[in-house]
Amino acid sequence: MTLTAPEPSPSPRSALRRATKRAYLMCPPTYFDVVYAINDWMDPAVRVDTELAMHQWLDLVRTYRSLGHDVSIVEPVAGLPDMVFVTDSGLVVDGVAVGARYRSPHRAAEAGHVLNWLRANGHPEAAAPEFVNEGEGDFLVVGSTILAGTGFRSDPRAHAEVGARLGREVLTLNLIDPTYYHLNTALGVLDDATIAYLPKAFAPDSLTLLRERFPNAVIADEADTAWLGLNLVSDGYHVVLAAQATGLADQLRDIGFQPVPVDFAEFRKSGGGIKCATMELRGSAAGGSRGSAGVELR
Repeated sequence: MTLTAPEPSPSPRSALRRATKRAYLMCPPTYFDVVYAINDWMDPAVRVDTELAMHQWLDLVRTYRSLGHDVSIVEPVAGLPDMVFVTDSGLVVDGVAVGARYRSPHRAAEAGHVLNWLRANGHPEAAAPEFVNEGEGDFLVVGSTILAGTGFRSDPRAHAEVGARLGREVLTLNLIDPTYYHLNTALGVLDDATIAYLPKAFAPDSLTLLRERFPNAVIADEADTAWLGLNLVSDGYHVVLAAQATGLADQLRDIGFQPVPVDFAEFRKSGGGIKCATMELRGSAAGGSRGSAGVELR
């Protein structure tokens, strides 16, 4: 389904871009907090404003809905403060779901809750992977190809496992900067042929691969990636990204995309951004829009 853009882009290259309706899975930040440290962003001594976090999350949900997209909700679970970052718990392509297996024991239980949701919502075949696989944290779909990150979280053996399960080409990318511990912190997918990325996050061989496969990619600046600007969600035209990533927004506007800034900064305290909170349900039937656990999305 093609969506009508709510406002024209100032760039004539916007004629090349087409928004398509998407379906997303999200989890309310009811229990969001920073109580352990499993990446360079996290500091349990830094207080989380839970009320602000919920406000920012609801704003993100409303943004997706205003763009015409469907949002389904998985129930949050007490004791799992990072479950709001639901994208790490699976990958859905062509209506086929692959579950996750976390490296950190702190997050291990999240995978089972999301797997159960997937099985109950149109994916009875969904199964946990054999190897460590942190879902769309490290697996990003670009057209018919899946870019797969490794180095800090997902096991490289999971790349072949995902390729065999989904019947798609999987390209391994080695991450070398612990600040960008998941692929989706260092690379954002804009449409079926276009990506944006931060070169310093990748090993030389992976950087060569990116340059060869995506010669027209947007090269991001650290001033924007420091706000997790590449942790973005695009429907092919509208790009929902951190409000603070203004330079990246200008770059996207210049090549015909429509930036949609959202302030999601409270979640940066845990090293999470907009994409972290959004799993795409590719090829799945649209789910409900009413929140759970007392969260009303309308």
